[in-house]
Amino acid sequence: MLFCGINPGLMSAWRGQHFARPGNRFWPALHASGFTPRRLLPAEQEQVLALGLGLTNVAGRATARADELAAEELVAGGRLLAAKVEEYRPRWLAVLGVTAFRTAFGDRAAQVGPQPDTLGGARVWVLPSPSGLNAHWSPTALAAEFARLREASEPSPETPRAARTSQPARTPRRSVPEPRQPSPPEPPRQSAPAAHSG
Repeated sequence: MLFCGINPGLMSAWRGQHFARPGNRFWPALHASGFTPRRLLPAEQEQVLALGLGLTNVAGRATARADELAAEELVAGGRLLAAKVEEYRPRWLAVLGVTAFRTAFGDRAAQVGPQPDTLGGARVWVLPSPSGLNAHWSPTALAAEFARLREASEPSPETPRAARTSQPARTPRRSVPEPRQPSPPEPPRQSAPAAHSG
């Protein structure tokens, strides 16, 4: 399972950690949905590799607000993400943010949940943005959507073993394949920033 945020927030880029802003609900939802045995801290992000999980972003440029990204950046990031999925071969790709997904992949009709098309051989599920600024999704509803993905991604007991292992995924060596960006100054507080991945 490869989880893909929109782009790093300033705090995430400064710390070199995914979903590092204290109000981000990614790590709590990941645990509440059963993906991790306990709630991990952003500093413990490397531990997800042992659980068969990976972390990345659509766009690599850090911003204070997601709407600072140009559409062209998301489209270019979508192409790079497709190549990354083909290289690492996860069975599932989970993109966190339906608006960014629509722009990156030119699918204006996309909704939260499973998508009809695959990407680089991986099945695709769009999750809500876990940003605390995403008031449309409560922590409980967000965790429930994560849990729907987890349940859908688990092999059925009836699935033949050969079918489960015919195309084993390569485990990324790192959960943060993008290079760490130069450390910006401590991010200023935004009165009402747009939601982003971290």
